[in-house]
Amino acid sequence: MTASDQALRIARAAVTGANDKLGQDIVVLDVSQKLGIADVFVIVSGGNERQVSAIVDEVERRCLESGFAPARREGDREDPWVLLDYFDTIVHVQHTEARQMYGLDRLWKDCPEVAMGSVAGVGGGTT
Repeated sequence: MTASDQALRIARAAVTGANDKLGQDIVVLDVSQKLGIADVFVIVSGGNERQVSAIVDEVERRCLESGFAPARREGDREDPWVLLDYFDTIVHVQHTEARQMYGLDRLWKDCPEVAMGSVAGVGGGTT
């Protein structure tokens, strides 16, 4: 099983929003083989809480424009880690230090990275 088309559409909208707000180290992982509750993780870093907040706002805006509303959000915009749950796609926006501490990239390293094609700054762990 691979990530659904809908999960990839949500991920693309999220990545576009994160990229617009200068999100760093944007990674999209296909977790469908390892996790039964989601197909895709989008992981993005912000340099400080204010940038994390801006990224979260823009991701939500882009996803809503594409017809997707989050089922829930964990964390406040001022927190170092905000999770946006779109069922098939889970977006993790983390302060750089929180990302290093929790190491989601390492935890899910066995999952294939999804190329987002024409969205600049995605893949390879850098923007």
